[in-house]
Amino acid sequence: MKKSNSFGTKQIAITAILLAICLISQIFKSLSVFITGPVINACLLLAASLVNLPCAIALSVITPITAYFIAASPVMMVVPGIIPFIMLGNVVLVVAMNYLLKGDLNDLKLDGRFSLMFILKAVLCALLKAAFMGVTISLWLLPTFIPEQSPLRQKMPVFQYTFSAVQFITACIGFIYFAIILVAIKSYAKRNS
Repeated sequence: MKKSNSFGTKQIAITAILLAICLISQIFKSLSVFITGPVINACLLLAASLVNLPCAIALSVITPITAYFIAASPVMMVVPGIIPFIMLGNVVLVVAMNYLLKGDLNDLKLDGRFSLMFILKAVLCALLKAAFMGVTISLWLLPTFIPEQSPLRQKMPVFQYTFSAVQFITACIGFIYFAIILVAIKSYAKRNS
């Protein structure tokens, strides 16, 4: 998909739609992070590819804030300092995708087949996000700022898994959604051009 260098009504509309999808998905966060996470990651990736990097970064910053107000997890309530690191993890994902996959998106096949290089780069982008969040949140922030007397301390392994391995899995699933949607958009654009 070609991105326009200009920013106008179309770009604002796409960004607003993606934000709305993120907000709706956050309502289901209490059901499973495997519902919300991939949807939000896909929306961030779509913003970077269909609009531009600044809009993707804006969504990366907004979505953790809205998650806090819509369906804050107990760990977010105890350690609100986690929010900037979630924002930065999202930014790592969209910046990595923007620089590693920018050229590959134009060569996307309409039959749904993706090159091995595309898949490897997508996995690397997901891994970069998970590694950043794993180091900053799982290994440093949570052990440092969850009080020893807090009952959440007993759930530390679950939180650490959530902010490392689960981030990798949900980002990979988000890339699958992203690729399916992008192929559908390109196919639709080709039929109507």
